[in-house]
Amino acid sequence: MNDQFKNSGIINQGGLMTISGAAIGDGATAVHHHLTGEVVSRRADVGVITIKESEARAVIDVLNLEGAPVNGIPFWCGTIDLRGVATRVVMTRSLGQGQRSTMAAFENLREMFRPAVVALVGIGGGFQPDISAGDVAIATRAVYYDLRKETADGIQRRGEDRETSAMVGNAVNSFFTDYGEPARFTNGEGEFRVIPCIVGTGDAVIADAESEVRRYLKHYNDKISVVDMEAGGLAQAFHERGNQAGMRGWVVVRGVSDHSDKDKNDALQKTAARNAAEVLRALIPYLPHHT
Repeated sequence: MNDQFKNSGIINQGGLMTISGAAIGDGATAVHHHLTGEVVSRRADVGVITIKESEARAVIDVLNLEGAPVNGIPFWCGTIDLRGVATRVVMTRSLGQGQRSTMAAFENLREMFRPAVVALVGIGGGFQPDISAGDVAIATRAVYYDLRKETADGIQRRGEDRETSAMVGNAVNSFFTDYGEPARFTNGEGEFRVIPCIVGTGDAVIADAESEVRRYLKHYNDKISVVDMEAGGLAQAFHERGNQAGMRGWVVVRGVSDHSDKDKNDALQKTAARNAAEVLRALIPYLPHHT
């Protein structure tokens, strides 16, 4: 064959073309990451991570989940039908507080159930004076505040942002379009508000209204309304592993139990956890599902 007619690669002369599961180039190979039959049979639409007993109990009760351990790992599963949308939900409780344990819980959900969306649900500390105990914040953006440089002149913090997918962001926006912003819900004790927010997240428990972390976060972004110790782990785990698995995104739902100051206590945790679970239930029909 004449050299001028030799060709390699791909030619498209203007039409539509779809390439799937392919590799290009000398010696290229394609590796297929198929789901096993067991994972397909268990596959969930929404995976939920809780930390404390009160958070887990609230989600189990509100969503009517039942225990369904897999390979010795505790999970609770159920199917709920809201607004004509049947949704398969699975919940797990992390082994402990903090970013690392949350990342391990995310990995368990990813491996065993491959949910379309993962929701971190429970309690958090209020960070603005206009957010009350019992209110619920929904976050689609997390600011991790523990990255820092120790110098002779003091600590230089280096905040890191993670934002969920546009698909989940649009779902949350649609929720607030229907319910109002702030949304208003009621429980047995009265009315509470639901607001969109940015969550500040790190491994430090904040219990001082004048702490250096609070000052940093307010300077970093004055829209941070709630703080926790786990959202950064969820956001990072999804960034590294969720995208590879074809998952759709993450969301954080936090009931405010205190204001991250010297008056921090456990008295309102059950109410805040229950409110967060009720808001999750209302949010679920808006979240992207497996098709």
